Amino acid sequence: MKKFQVTIQFEMDDDFMSLIPSHRVYIDNLIEKGVIDYYLVSMETQRVWITFTAEDREDVENYLSQSPIHKYWTYEIDELFLFDGQHYRLPAVQLN
Repeated sequence: MKKFQVTIQFEMDDDFMSLIPSHRVYIDNLIEKGVIDYYLVSMETQRVWITFTAEDREDVENYLSQSPIHKYWTYEIDELFLFDGQHYRLPAVQLN
């Protein structure tokens, strides 16, 4: 499995806001399945960053297209070469 970083730019209107609850259910489901590692949203810049675990770019496109708010997005998909962070490390040893 490969890692992909998706950067999404979105535009909001009343219809968009009414679809957020169903979108959150969809995203929560993908997080629980291990398809999405991270999901971050900036309302200030109207930008979203999602880190996916998938076989290929087509799988990522398929996941994105199933979101209820997909029609409001423009996005870029980048395959990641390196994916590392604090949550992927062993916990620090603490002596009692």
